Amino acid sequence: MSNERKVPELSLLSFIHGNSTEKAQFVDKLYSGIKDYGFIILVDHNITQDVIDNGYGAVKNFFMQAEEQKKKFVSPSGGGQRGYTPFGTEHAKDNPHKDLKEFYHVGREVSEDHKFYKYYPNNIWPEVAGFKENLLNLYSSLDQTSIYLLDALGQALDVPQSYFRDMIDVGNSVLRAIHYPPVGDAPPAGSIRAAAHGDINLITILMGATASGLQLLDRDGEWLDVNTKEGQLVVDSGDMLSRITNEIIPATIHRVINPDDSGSERYSMPFFVHPNPEAMLECIPSCVGDGAKYPPISAHEALMQRLEEIGLK
Repeated sequence: MSNERKVPELSLLSFIHGNSTEKAQFVDKLYSGIKDYGFIILVDHNITQDVIDNGYGAVKNFFMQAEEQKKKFVSPSGGGQRGYTPFGTEHAKDNPHKDLKEFYHVGREVSEDHKFYKYYPNNIWPEVAGFKENLLNLYSSLDQTSIYLLDALGQALDVPQSYFRDMIDVGNSVLRAIHYPPVGDAPPAGSIRAAAHGDINLITILMGATASGLQLLDRDGEWLDVNTKEGQLVVDSGDMLSRITNEIIPATIHRVINPDDSGSERYSMPFFVHPNPEAMLECIPSCVGDGAKYPPISAHEALMQRLEEIGLK
């Protein structure tokens, strides 16, 4: 494989503000990039750098605290859907080795009289200056980014504009703030920062991490380094998108490898774009081909199955 092969870079602003030709080019490049590579990089987008920087600042201040302090913010309901998940809890599907990371989840907030309230645990807010405000700002901005991206993918898949918008309206999307501590001189045998896995959701939007290590499994079966510049976003496809496209867009397998410098740490913040719990995941008409490979399933049911497989339920 040529060393020239690299993840496609696209301008989201060309889709948001461009003319009809620029919009159409973005749709084509997004679809072919996600389908052929599994990842694309957005070189520009709708999120200001200060929103990103303030989010990372708050997250670092949380993870710098002592373990006993952080554990006060583990969700009492279990499942890791909100709040803090301690180091060495999660593992990749079908992999017994724990990942070398700790993380914090912030999810959708709805009022108690909302029909989805029963599905969404309350967020848990630590006493860290600016944490709630900055993480909610980031969540809101990424939520809007997801609408633009799925509008564009929807055009490529020949569905009405309302298709993905209805699916993710008040969706169960989750912002995950991850801290990968220094691995030390003797990391546990078989464990890396994040073992090879596909995400559960429709798409994942990942803000450029503070250190390298992210690799994707190219559609040709080779691991490809994904290196981004400050302010860029990485977008990849998840299991739910694979399911509704009949695997025309496969879920992207990726991992975070251990660094050469055993004393270095890494932060990253993926935004997992989920449908609302009652949305039905069924094959998109343009993808049926010789027949749908999967029966319809609700987004909530699909999520619960997967949380069990990765040790969070």
